[in-house]
Amino acid sequence: MKLEISLYKFDAKSDYLPYYTKHYIKPKNEKNLLDILQTIHKESPLGFEKNKNFGVVVNGLYTTLDLSLEQIKQDFGSHLCIEPLSTARAYHDLLINDDIFYEKLSSFSQPLSEEYKALYENYKLYYYASNTLNFNKNYIGDAFILLAHTLLQKGFDKKEIAALLLDEKTGISFHTNLSHRIYNFDASIEEKIQQLQEEFNLIKPIQEQNFKPNSTKTIDFDKACGTSIVKHSFKDFNIAYYTGLKGCEKTQTLLDSLEAKKISLPSLCNDLAMNTFHANPNFSYALTAQVMLDAFDNNADFIVVDNMQAFYLLDFNRKELEKVSGREILLPVIHSNELSKLVCGLHDEAKKTLTQHAVNPDLV
Repeated sequence: MKLEISLYKFDAKSDYLPYYTKHYIKPKNEKNLLDILQTIHKESPLGFEKNKNFGVVVNGLYTTLDLSLEQIKQDFGSHLCIEPLSTARAYHDLLINDDIFYEKLSSFSQPLSEEYKALYENYKLYYYASNTLNFNKNYIGDAFILLAHTLLQKGFDKKEIAALLLDEKTGISFHTNLSHRIYNFDASIEEKIQQLQEEFNLIKPIQEQNFKPNSTKTIDFDKACGTSIVKHSFKDFNIAYYTGLKGCEKTQTLLDSLEAKKISLPSLCNDLAMNTFHANPNFSYALTAQVMLDAFDNNADFIVVDNMQAFYLLDFNRKELEKVSGREILLPVIHSNELSKLVCGLHDEAKKTLTQHAVNPDLV
């Protein structure tokens, strides 16, 4: 197997902008990503730390140099794009300035022991992998939250930790799910963070949230068409499907039956912090606006969702989305049941709900 690698390069001392170099490697004795980078380094000097725990981003997923050749072949394929944990903090290729990461520890009134500092450092990947940092650079960080989880179990001052976690501008209400962003993600990490959110009453089931706070209108999408007959294939349409953290198999099957172009974007599986919406609605609006604009900028004709909560958040809050993004957002949102009816030719049935949208898709 021959690997084609696009490698991030940047030297803060001499480069105005970062760039990527191409490398073609046919592994022989290399067993992991660390070995591969060392092979490249022999031919072309590269800034990185020569240890297996050094963090990088491979094809959009956060991982370490311990990534084995077998894992690369199975889960990443032969084309790799390798970048630093933070392109904004990079100063020499894959090396980044970690000052902000370590400065979070100064939030405590008393210095922590070396044991807890080491534990915090072990959580570094979770800090940089958070999508939240793209919206709130002052976020206290998932590494800090995970450390706080341990400190509370060890009997540290709950009042001090609570004050830090509940900060309205930087606290835990800004957390977004990490599961789609880290390779071989450990689900217990999210469980620990959710435990703290629950302990401080920041989490509420999505079904109990009100995602249309400025409207009393409700829409009954009823059931899907119920037939597999495709009368309208949407051949000339570009469709984006917001799956969230877990997509719907029925919706995916429906989309696969069409001749439409399915737009694939990483943001379409982003967490929109819907279970903390009641505590931090503007943050959910910012996350949602980014998904909508990403789909629009990639020429989507409409975006499909498969649950009412997501529909209300995306479609019924246009003014709020435009306020946080500074752009007009006119991309239509369609429930999968409506799409099913359109595909089956039940236009009159679909029209009953389509005309009630904040932005009418005007497909019939």
